[in-house]
Amino acid sequence: MLPATFKLCAAISYRHLRNMTGLRRQAAVAISQELSKLACHSTGPSTWINQVRRRSSLLSSRLEEKPFSEMEMSYIKQGEEALQKSLSILGDQDGWKTETVVDNGDKVLSKVLPDVGKVFRLEVVVDQPLDVVYGELVDNMEQMGDWNPNVKEVKILQKIGMDTVITHEKAAATPGNIVGPRDFVSVRCSKRRGSTCVLAGMSTKYGAMPEQEGFIRAENGPTCMILRPLPGRPSQTKLTWLLSIDLKGWLPKTIINQVLSQTQVDFANHLRKRLARTVAVNC
Repeated sequence: MLPATFKLCAAISYRHLRNMTGLRRQAAVAISQELSKLACHSTGPSTWINQVRRRSSLLSSRLEEKPFSEMEMSYIKQGEEALQKSLSILGDQDGWKTETVVDNGDKVLSKVLPDVGKVFRLEVVVDQPLDVVYGELVDNMEQMGDWNPNVKEVKILQKIGMDTVITHEKAAATPGNIVGPRDFVSVRCSKRRGSTCVLAGMSTKYGAMPEQEGFIRAENGPTCMILRPLPGRPSQTKLTWLLSIDLKGWLPKTIINQVLSQTQVDFANHLRKRLARTVAVNC
């Protein structure tokens, strides 16, 4: 039966059969069943059987997915590019200068990159497990305006698959209106690998969200947040936030730098308060 099953699977490679999803699903299910039979009749499944079984299961799940359009694929690619570029920037430890150090250990660093400009790096430890922090920043991202005074609104415009979303963010005006209202349209990509989570993003074009009256359309990215459990302390999470923003408009660089570094420090404080309230309510 197994050789015949692989012949069936091989037939899928022919162009005129590729769109027959029922046939592909039948092949995937049949392979999985045959591998299970082999496993039952042996003292222990060999490595290749386990590998193929895992891939067969993955194939079965992918067959249920709705294929992406060309535009959706371009957004997915943008999100991946933002993620890779952000990790590359954070991975280079040279050239970072201290901007701010807070008594609780929070610190903001910065460096100037030839092709990006000045970027900021926040490093903090949050007294909550990774899953709690991840849930607030990813699953509840549209609620950020409820607890972060620097954010007026975050709205998800489109979800693409499991990892990618298009968002529209409105930033609140700074005290004294030093920096007027800005908004952003971004593609965001979230990836979770083991105990590490990466939330990356960058500005994008989205036809259904043109420039808004009363807001200057700013640009961000590459930007990302990395979440990791603190070594030896799983109830705490280390958060690293790479921030890269072009606020547009006529603003002195000294003011921009001061606003952005303070925005990161404020974000950490507001996030802690939000998480403490959320945990208290759920207890």
